[in-house]
Amino acid sequence: MKKILYFDDTFDEFKDILLTHTPTGFDLIFWEELTEQEREEQLPKADYLLVATKKIGEEILSKAKKAKFIQKTGVGMDNIDLPAAVHHKLPACNTPGANSTGVAELTILLILALYRKLPLINKETKNGNWLMWELRPSSYEMEGKTHGFIGFGNIGREAAKRSKAFGTNIIYYDKFRTTSEQEQQLEAKYLPMEEVLQKSDIISLHIPLLPETKGLIGETELNLMKDNAVLINVSRGGIVQEGALYDALVEHRIAGAALDVWENEPINPENPLLTLENLIASPHIGAGTRDTLNRVLHTAFQNIKRVDEGELPQFVMNNVKKARFDESTVI
Repeated sequence: MKKILYFDDTFDEFKDILLTHTPTGFDLIFWEELTEQEREEQLPKADYLLVATKKIGEEILSKAKKAKFIQKTGVGMDNIDLPAAVHHKLPACNTPGANSTGVAELTILLILALYRKLPLINKETKNGNWLMWELRPSSYEMEGKTHGFIGFGNIGREAAKRSKAFGTNIIYYDKFRTTSEQEQQLEAKYLPMEEVLQKSDIISLHIPLLPETKGLIGETELNLMKDNAVLINVSRGGIVQEGALYDALVEHRIAGAALDVWENEPINPENPLLTLENLIASPHIGAGTRDTLNRVLHTAFQNIKRVDEGELPQFVMNNVKKARFDESTVI
């Protein structure tokens, strides 16, 4: 029986979902349930490495002698040492598009929650304070606002589709401009990043964490934004400089922000951003729905199954075509 080694923490209900998606003929082994000795024994025997957010680097890859490839359940590959995977001739694959709906819906939820001050309203109402009128002058609707996107891939476009339904104007910046057909469908206008920051009432980030995007949104970029603008980060922590964001929020240089991702996760409870009423915090739940889980796991396990049947893996992200036993793997 072929062995799939799953690296992240699980709980009973999630474990049941994983096992439901595991194809017949495969044994799913949970890394976090193994002792150190068992890990040393199982890692060289694993045929496939399956991972969500756990760091996968040289220490693991060098011992995974039998593994055919690494399958990520998600899109961002920043937790996988891709150069090390190339060195060991291991394809590293993701599941593009499978989490787009969940993250896109969370983007809209966070915008509306900021605009209508939902966390504050909820807290004050439960505390017996009836703020029926006081917050109206500082609450907004999405209709007629300009929604600027930094990143316009699968998730960005899905969020734009939903934002457009609320009556927004869509502008975007992406390193790779989308097709004219997609621009026409979404009535989206491509602009340089500086202009997107300057013209938008809403900024949402939908880009991977790469060396060139780390710290992309700092003091300079925040100062370009309108003082009534809100910032949404549902992509990766580290793209927004948290110290600069704290200063901008405290000084009301922007109106609000919502972060689903953080420089360090889990977040330090002493992080000063958590003290601010104009910031909404969530624990990296963009893809956190049962629907997304089912789509992501279906894609991941189908990729494993196709490789086991002798086909090439899909959605390879590190320029390795086949498994390490093939001498013509790196392209």
